[in-house]
Amino acid sequence: MELGFVSAILDQSNYEEMMDIASELGFKCVEAACWPAGKAERRYAGVSHIDAEKVLADDAYAKHILDYAEEKKVKISSLAYYPNTMDADLEKRSAAVEHLKNLIKASHKLGIGMVTTFIGRDQSKTVEENLELVKEIWPSIVELAEAENVKIGIENCPMLFGADQWPGGQNLMTTPAIWRKVFEILPSKNLGINYDPSHFVWQMIDYIKPIYEFKDKIFHVHYKDIKVYRDKLNDCGIMAYPLDFMSPKLPGLGDVDWGKYVSALTDIGYDGYTCIEIEDKAFEGSKEKVIDSLKLSKKYMENFVI
Repeated sequence: MELGFVSAILDQSNYEEMMDIASELGFKCVEAACWPAGKAERRYAGVSHIDAEKVLADDAYAKHILDYAEEKKVKISSLAYYPNTMDADLEKRSAAVEHLKNLIKASHKLGIGMVTTFIGRDQSKTVEENLELVKEIWPSIVELAEAENVKIGIENCPMLFGADQWPGGQNLMTTPAIWRKVFEILPSKNLGINYDPSHFVWQMIDYIKPIYEFKDKIFHVHYKDIKVYRDKLNDCGIMAYPLDFMSPKLPGLGDVDWGKYVSALTDIGYDGYTCIEIEDKAFEGSKEKVIDSLKLSKKYMENFVI
């Protein structure tokens, strides 16, 4: 396994500066944020360290991306873009699908072969209704990935944190039960999981057992921790907005047992990319704090992965 980080945390840095930091800190890879240019709609989104459309249109730019990564000895684990491809707003849905398809093509052109994303969800519809949307929206995306020989890793984040994402959240593939149904609808070797244990913690789901069942579908791995505040949970209950009783933390500062988690990954023979994802509010506010968060996370995770 190779240790890296999700580049979205370095939202004030361009591609070269981001890769410089990754190299200086000794990371082996980065999951490169590739949102379309423009204003972010939420925290940790909207960052564009690699312009997918420019990769497709400009061979010199694409070569520079690869040459700079090679110079810095930092691999690109994936092109990352986490939109809602099943948004109820058809204009937003169409734009998200179009950019995701361009990302798949760019990942092929760069020789990366991986895109990490969400499957999306119409947050006002039931799971069953959203599974019907999957049948409508996703076959063409998966067919393109197969044609381009690119794997798609879907992160298991519910994208349900506050009132704006109520009631159903904005990402359907959040539980093993739903994974099985989606993989039945889309039985492709190119569709799999970007596994993040933290989202199972606050959903009260065993985050170890699914590793064994879905071992052939785990394409990419995140290291992010979650701290559940039991006193708050006892006060508001599991039906509350999740951020009312939990908070993302750096690895080692929350409730994930990282020894057991990495042990299970070694059990299944996972030897792919593993990327720290930082969303800890205690380490926001300055570039120094962000760099500290990367240093601390790397130091901790090197107990398990180098």
